Amino acid sequence: MFPAQNLDESIMAKNILSPIATGNGAFVIHRILSKKIKSYRVCGYTPYWTMFPPVLPFLCRHKPVDLIHTTPDYAWFFRRKKTPLIITFHNYVLDAFMAGYSSAAQRLHYATDLKFFTRKALASADKVTSVSRFTAGLLRDDLGFSGDIQVIYNGIETSMFRPGKKKKNRKKVRVLFSGNLTRRKGADLLPHIASLLDSNIEILYPSGLRAKNRITPTPNLRPVGAIPYEDMPALYQQADILLFPTVREGLPLAVLEAMACGLPVVATDCSSLPELIIHEKGGYLCELGNVEEFATRINELAASPGLRREMGEFNRARVEKKFTVERMISEYNMLFEQVLDNNK
Repeated sequence: MFPAQNLDESIMAKNILSPIATGNGAFVIHRILSKKIKSYRVCGYTPYWTMFPPVLPFLCRHKPVDLIHTTPDYAWFFRRKKTPLIITFHNYVLDAFMAGYSSAAQRLHYATDLKFFTRKALASADKVTSVSRFTAGLLRDDLGFSGDIQVIYNGIETSMFRPGKKKKNRKKVRVLFSGNLTRRKGADLLPHIASLLDSNIEILYPSGLRAKNRITPTPNLRPVGAIPYEDMPALYQQADILLFPTVREGLPLAVLEAMACGLPVVATDCSSLPELIIHEKGGYLCELGNVEEFATRINELAASPGLRREMGEFNRARVEKKFTVERMISEYNMLFEQVLDNNK
């Protein structure tokens, strides 16, 4: 159990500012921190402003500020004299592997200015954190960073994301894909996977936080539109299985949320996913891009309500033990106190 004082109000009287781009999982996590830590303020800005980085400091001119906590990509622009800086890596996409899943413009951006800004942030930060061991390892391997990296796993509201009652005698088994409709999330694989599923299975997919891309619907591949974050628990509760054929993840909220709602997960065996999903206990980890394996595993789960229930219960218990918002808030609070104490 974690101290109750870490939930609704901070035990600190300092002012923490989090300037961060909107429309991604990192923003969701930092918003949770702002709701649970009284002295924590988020300054969200549209990602379009990152095309003009020198403008960024003028978007978040809050005072007073005793500590800055943000993501590494543009943290260097938000640094302030004599104000400690903490950066959190929610993901890492600057390495050669991810170049194969990036556009030409992205590859150029990542290899030049963004990698430069990230290195400057690492050099300026008083503390570096990562949301997974995998991501921390990438920083060491790709950037050669030799400093200390504290891993703080993302946490979610288990009272908000919880199992719901399933409708009995429903004809279709519902598989949910949750994420932006991009190649990095494996959205391009959905039509191929859908074509290999048994006739009693359908895949539902929302448009994600960035609703630009589209997938051509098929009889068993059904769009559900843009779903507000507060309505996501109901969507998970309507589903039977989470499909997550991603390429790279820091520590995905969609998987944690689905696990908390008691769903088994069929995901890619890559990046941080093995830190969340225990293969053959909470779901299945499949080879990257192997549509046949994804479809086979989904068909297995669709044919066995008892196995789905058993894996879902395992996942719910795992989230309650290791990935709660209470644990996350407690660890960030201790980190903030430590950095502030060191800079007195």
